[in-house]
Amino acid sequence: MIFRRAVLCLLFPLALAACGADNVWATNEEVARARHVSGEAPSLTLYTVINKRSGSGGHTALMIDASQRVLFDPAGTFSYPSVPVRNDVHYGITEQMRRLYIDYHARETYDVLEQKIPVSPAVAEEALRRAQEYGAVNKAFCGNSTSDILRGLPGFESMPRTFFPMKISRAFGENPGVQARLYQDGDPDIYTGITMVRGKTAEP
Repeated sequence: MIFRRAVLCLLFPLALAACGADNVWATNEEVARARHVSGEAPSLTLYTVINKRSGSGGHTALMIDASQRVLFDPAGTFSYPSVPVRNDVHYGITEQMRRLYIDYHARETYDVLEQKIPVSPAVAEEALRRAQEYGAVNKAFCGNSTSDILRGLPGFESMPRTFFPMKISRAFGENPGVQARLYQDGDPDIYTGITMVRGKTAEP
């Protein structure tokens, strides 16, 4: 509980409805220091924040496990001191940071759908390059930017170009080999902190 409160003080407020944008550029030293290699097979993981009442998508992001693991969080509001950011690419996505990102969004009004698919090293590196070169994403363009990056990857050309996170999620889930997991949390909207992830498997 003490750790949860400490993390709460470090995080910026959550503003899912607007997908707020920031223009930030971490130094080379910060990015190099935070570099994290997960040791897992190359993969792409799509995160979709889902409104429990309406079933609509509130936000979308893409975790890329390539030569290093990063999170493309376009126009997002997630921030943590040990995770440097360049435009919308977050570096240093350890397993703890991955869980923290999920917990930051999952609450009594929102679920988080995780969809993971293995890809070749070449595809993972291309996704990393495209995310790094994409630039800062404007407010409310989270879905558009994520779909742009995916559509440019070999094997994902049929992904729709859209602003809607749920449309991206459904199309992504049609790819063979996708593993899906739904994360739910009962924390009130005003409370964000780190918890043990309480998840259950679910179909996309």
